[in-house]
This record gives sequence, structure tokens and C-alpha cells, in this order.
Amino acid sequence: MISPINYLTNIKFGQGAISLLPDELKALDVKSPMLITDAGLVETGLLEHVKITAGLTNEVIVFDKTPANPTEVAVEEALVLFKKAGCDGIVAVGGGSSIDLAKAVALLVTHEPPLRQYAAIEGGVGKISKTVPLVAVPTTAGTGSEVGRASLITMKDKRKLGFLSPNLVPSLAICDPELTRSLPTGLTAATGMDAIAHCIETFLSPRINPPAEAIALDGLRRAAIHLPRAVRDGSDMESRCEMMMAALEGALAFQKGLGGVHSMSHALGGLKELKLHHGTLNAVLLPPVLRFNQDHCGNKYGRIKEAMGLALEADLAAEFERLNTALGMPRNLREMGVTEDVLEEVAQWSYEDHSTATNPRPATAQDFLKLLKEALD
Repeated sequence: MISPINYLTNIKFGQGAISLLPDELKALDVKSPMLITDAGLVETGLLEHVKITAGLTNEVIVFDKTPANPTEVAVEEALVLFKKAGCDGIVAVGGGSSIDLAKAVALLVTHEPPLRQYAAIEGGVGKISKTVPLVAVPTTAGTGSEVGRASLITMKDKRKLGFLSPNLVPSLAICDPELTRSLPTGLTAATGMDAIAHCIETFLSPRINPPAEAIALDGLRRAAIHLPRAVRDGSDMESRCEMMMAALEGALAFQKGLGGVHSMSHALGGLKELKLHHGTLNAVLLPPVLRFNQDHCGNKYGRIKEAMGLALEADLAAEFERLNTALGMPRNLREMGVTEDVLEEVAQWSYEDHSTATNPRPATAQDFLKLLKEALD
């Protein structure tokens, strides 16, 4: 069964939901969409499946140069292609990188450049108004970008900046778990840990939003049960469905803001030469941040343990270290190629990140430096 959901945006969720794309494009009055994806997804044949299902011809415009961490340069290249071809909407097919890139392109179609002026830390939130129609088709279960209000873009000066606005939420999200069936084990684990980090950080944010907290806890409960199962057996469609819902719910709760895990993963993601995966970074950074925040969250750690089926006396940070090991995540940042010489700059970027404002414990640049050193080895 395909479930219609209307929370923040229009969502079509369920196995086979991709078949609805042709009618949904008509409803949005999109006649000449541009597909935004990445080269790896093209090689898998998944994009061709989406094109055939949507009744799109071989002449449809495709931008398939999305980097692992989307860049300002790629946004500009896609924008040129969009305008040259006279497109009137975007279909983003892929993980969070393709969807984030598509949001930034949609923004610049209707807004004057440069892109940087619309970044949250540049005071750009209020400058973002209506964009062109964007349909998000996730092929991973992690980022939740298909219903998120943020786009994370690495700028030409290496800073990874967040662009936030309700106007950046895609017009439609088509969430078809079948599209995640062939996701490799490593990416299943990493994107799943991204979803878990979203659920936890939004829940722990000090902003008051009980509905969002309930959604975050439900997403966490699903992920705690089904991520290990999806990693063990990618053809387990019950777990694939549950993980796609967990990712969706983590992003539906974004309205509360995130925290220190994302402050640092955003900053580290700006180190383009290392090609660090966002979800993997979140997995490695989650335990030290949980220790840092522990005495500033009231009874919320207990509620997290309850949702995950853990004993109340369990050490939450240690539990996630064990989960990381079971999922094959790196033990530390050094295993991912991060070296000590970049930590001071990354700590400053982390402090300036938009997620820092909603970390439950106020954090300085020095605090972030200590956390990064803890996560390094």
C-alpha cells in the first residue's frame, strides 16, 4: 500500500511509489524537468529505471556530476544546464547529495547570485522565497533531505554552509523503499547512522516542539531495530521500509534543529580532498558528543534508551560505540584520513555552524577542538 502523507510537504511513501511520478509531474505542471543525480547511480541502472517508469524520454536533461559532498561549483554547472535547456522543474534522484544540490539549483533559478548570501550564517534565511518545483526521489535511507528544509553546500573557500528555509523543502517526496534494495552494505550502515543521528540530535535540541520529539523517538525506535537487519540482509524489504521511514521521520523533526554532531560533520565535510561521508562522520562523532551533553538533557537520555530497548543504566555513548563496531563503521576520525593539523580550523568552523545554536550544552570553539581530538583516536 502507498501511503499519502502531508507533513511539511506532499509525501508518497511505499513500495512502488515511483510509479506515481508521471502523474505527480503533471500535477506540478512540470513539462521539462531536469534530472539531478550522480554518476554512480547512473552506472547502477537505477536512473534508467526511474526514467522509464516516469515516461521520460532519452532527451530528458540529466545532470549527473553531483559530488559526494555537493559543491558551489557543481551548483553553478547544473544551473547553466537548467537555463540553457529551458527546464521548468527538477527531479532529484539519489542520496542527500543530489537532493541538496537540487535545492541549491532550484534556489538560484529564482534568486540572484551569489549563492553564499542565502546561507544561514550569512543572515540569508529570510532572503529565500519561492523556488521552482522540485521532486525528491531518495535512493538511500539516511539524510531525509527529501523532506528537509536545508541544503548543505561546500563553497569555493572549502566552508560547508547550510541554506535553510521552508521554501527549500521539496514540493514532493517520493519514498520508494524498492529503490534502496541494491544499496551496498557500507552505505546502508552509514546512511542509517545518519538517520539515527538526526533522530537523536533533534530530540535533544532544547527547542520546545513535543510533536517533533515524538516523531524523532519513533524514527529512532524503528532504526534501532531495523538498521542491523538491513545491513545483514539488504533484500529484507521490511527493514528497508522501516529504515526509509526512520530517515523520513528524522528529517520531519528537523524543525527543532540539530547539534554538535552535525556542527562537526558539516565542518569536516568541507575537507573536499578527503571525501568524507556525512553519515559515517555522524556515526564516529555521536559517542563523544553524547558524553559532552550528558548532564544537560534532563531525562531525555532515559527516553532514548527506552525507545532503543536499552536498560536505563546503560551507557548511551558506549552503546553507540558497540553499534558502530557491529555495523563496520570506522573506530575514529584518523581511520577516515583526518589529521591533527586541520582540527583547529575545523573546530572554529564547527563553532560557527548553524547547528551549534541548538546543541543542548553551549559549546565553544575550544570545546569542539577537545571533541575532535577525542574522536581522532
